[in-house]
Amino acid sequence: MTDTKPILTPCTIGTHTLQNRLVLAPMSRASALDDGTPTQNMADYYAEFAEGGYGLLITEGAFVDDLYSQCYSNQPGLTTHTHEKGWETVLDAVRRDDGKIILQLIHAGAVSQHVPKAFAPSPVRPKGEMLQGYGYKQGAYEVPGELTLKDIEDIETAFVETARAADRLGFDGVEIHCANGYLLDQFLTPETNLRADHYGGSLTNRLRITTNIIERAQTATSKPFLVGVRLSQAKATDQDYFWENGLDDAREIFTGVAKAGADYIHLASEKNGYAYHSLTRDGDNLTAFAKTITGLPVIANGGLQDMNLANEIISNEQADFISIGKAALLNPDLPKRLQANLPIRDFTFEMFQYGVTIEAQQRWEMEKAA
Repeated sequence: MTDTKPILTPCTIGTHTLQNRLVLAPMSRASALDDGTPTQNMADYYAEFAEGGYGLLITEGAFVDDLYSQCYSNQPGLTTHTHEKGWETVLDAVRRDDGKIILQLIHAGAVSQHVPKAFAPSPVRPKGEMLQGYGYKQGAYEVPGELTLKDIEDIETAFVETARAADRLGFDGVEIHCANGYLLDQFLTPETNLRADHYGGSLTNRLRITTNIIERAQTATSKPFLVGVRLSQAKATDQDYFWENGLDDAREIFTGVAKAGADYIHLASEKNGYAYHSLTRDGDNLTAFAKTITGLPVIANGGLQDMNLANEIISNEQADFISIGKAALLNPDLPKRLQANLPIRDFTFEMFQYGVTIEAQQRWEMEKAA
């Protein structure tokens, strides 16, 4: 029998005490209304994970402006009063079970599959092709336009104002998305950031937009509201990408976001998972390194439905929390299952045969039940 005790022990993040180390990972469900307003179905979806006992929920990425930030069709946003009312419904549903919930904030940049013209740090076409099931655009990415300094200032302000709105609504915090090849990660990555100004060149410059957002969001929001950051080596468009200088890059990135005021670091892994992308090319463990050099809570991610591995990570102090993605979709009650020593349902990509939306999953589940 798997020893589940480490993953089910309480732990603090900021001044919040979470009942266990299990975090719902942010997953794009493309289930909002056409204008980006969260729906009752979304409220029920997030509430199910709160009822199932997850210590913390992190929402799918919400777009932060009505210009270039939206990633795909039916993505939720937080830019209008109507959006706010939709998120209030989500919050009310989650709070019924005393759930804690963080709103992830995202800007697509060059990989938008929604806006007529994408903009990015530099006019570099993203690798690969657009994601199936998201947005009306398909095929190869287009060459994005280059953001001006005024554009960058406006984007920073949009993130900060959206964080302020999330605080006002009653979220427990926001997660700044600097991972997986989206805009802030495009600034961080030298291959997609060819700028010669103070947002390009050195790693400090390339991280600047993210650290500015974290610092300003902390100033603009109340306490104990959290401002965390999601980082990754891999991109959705380049799943074998590693930080070029390994631990040297990691040290500057982790200490940079910590000095800016990040309350936690969430290190994401793409399809190759934790055992691959939590490591540098030289095999150094990045989640453990982040904990050691910053003292911040660290969330590990990537195929960690293997509870033996998840418990080992917690026991060995390689991370403080484990975020569960696709496996959570079939185990919204995972913490309660572990507590009761019940089996975990195996994830299958069959559940996406009708699409990635909440409604598509419901259709598949109804057919399976029948």
